[in-house]
Amino acid sequence: MAARLKIGTRGSPLALAQASELAARLTAEDPSLADAGAIETVVIRTTGDMVRDRPLSEIGGKGLFTRELDEALLDRRIDVAVHSMKDVPTWLPDGLHIPCLLPREDPRDAIFGNGLRHIADLPQGAVVGTAALRRQAQLLARRPDLKVVPLRGNVGTRLRKLAEGEVDATLLAVAGLRRLGEAGRITAILEPDEMLPAVAQGAIGVACRIGDEAVESVLAALHCAATGVRVTAERALLAALDGSCRTPIAALASLDGGDTVTLEALVALPDGSGVHQIRRSGGAGEAAALGDKTGRALKSRAGPEFLSWQNRNAPP
Repeated sequence: MAARLKIGTRGSPLALAQASELAARLTAEDPSLADAGAIETVVIRTTGDMVRDRPLSEIGGKGLFTRELDEALLDRRIDVAVHSMKDVPTWLPDGLHIPCLLPREDPRDAIFGNGLRHIADLPQGAVVGTAALRRQAQLLARRPDLKVVPLRGNVGTRLRKLAEGEVDATLLAVAGLRRLGEAGRITAILEPDEMLPAVAQGAIGVACRIGDEAVESVLAALHCAATGVRVTAERALLAALDGSCRTPIAALASLDGGDTVTLEALVALPDGSGVHQIRRSGGAGEAAALGDKTGRALKSRAGPEFLSWQNRNAPP
């Protein structure tokens, strides 16, 4: 391994926590990286970090949190980039890949609000803050009386706005709360049958340049095979659906007995008026094929209405 490794990350508290997790795993695997200065964390501001007053779906989608990190990798300013996999576009820039996925955290969503345990507990006409079209669509499908408003920012910002009464409820990823050491603030977790997670939610991916053998070697030792199978199935489904942050898509793959993958997925219209869901299983060795076939089947089931909406809202 090279004497010095530069880890690129966003500057948010969660991104820094993820970079710290990677650094700890790297030093455990390669003791030479524990030397002072052997690992450097390079903070890179992304467009998604800089534009906070508009929903992601309006300003370009998932690549907003990865584009500048990808550029830094290609320019050799960093050696690896740490990503929340739910923010990673379906296709990576030429010359880059993600050979390492760290063990996946809890992929579910937590709901926050006065005494809330389930979506059904929300008062009639309650205001729910979320910037995710996936969450919005599933909320409105169950409760069309709700008012969903955009709410972005880190955990502290969102919970402060909730406490100040700006919204009646909000949702946060359990994985992020756990990685920030904020798990004690969780009062209720929504099961996937109530709120299906985002594709690859809870998974950390580590990107590097294709052919950088020294980096690829140490990352290979950190790769979690089970997480790789699950994320492969979910992202193959996303690719088959041509999905982005402009499209309400949710999916969760689970491993049963280590050799069978079960994939639950849905697509929806943002107002919740149309939700199409599907569940399929297959062998762990064919996770990509399962995701692709499930995505194609879901696209067919959703029909012209979904495709028409998707085409109207496709990225330029």
